[in-house]
Amino acid sequence: MVAALELYLDTDATRRIRTLWRALDAEGIPSLGSLHQRHRPHISLAAAHKIDAEAAAQALDDLRPSAPLTVEMDFVGQFVGRVLWLGVTATAELLTHHRDVHDRLTREGIDVWDHYRPGRWVPHCTISLRVPNPMIAPAIRRCLEMLPLRAEITGAAIADHANDIWKPLQMYA
Repeated sequence: MVAALELYLDTDATRRIRTLWRALDAEGIPSLGSLHQRHRPHISLAAAHKIDAEAAAQALDDLRPSAPLTVEMDFVGQFVGRVLWLGVTATAELLTHHRDVHDRLTREGIDVWDHYRPGRWVPHCTISLRVPNPMIAPAIRRCLEMLPLRAEITGAAIADHANDIWKPLQMYA
């Protein structure tokens, strides 16, 4: 099980990533969209086996980015385990916001996985969790065809799909 603090993208970027998910699915490459219908394109700022959604919402209640967050995705990456993602350029604004979020979560006693902590986090938008080895090259080609992608962050939530938890956060309201 995974719980995450997800940042959501504007309508155009969401549409483009969903189109990419459908194209990959049509080629026999399982996308995050086909995992189950609850996923939406996002960038995770924090993840853990479990996150107390109410405590996280309270810790982040009055936190706002210093300016509207715009992200740019202009490369493709892969984590061990056949996880394919679009790489998000690590701007000073995004990294500062990420650190502010983690400072508040830590003060509230909310523990997250080490690879999501400041200094270790790789900003990304997951495309597939299990690309079959023979399909890696076609999957990467498909991703590169739709880049670059620029998106405004329009919302955030604590999401734990396995436990039917979706708690919107006010950071971008």
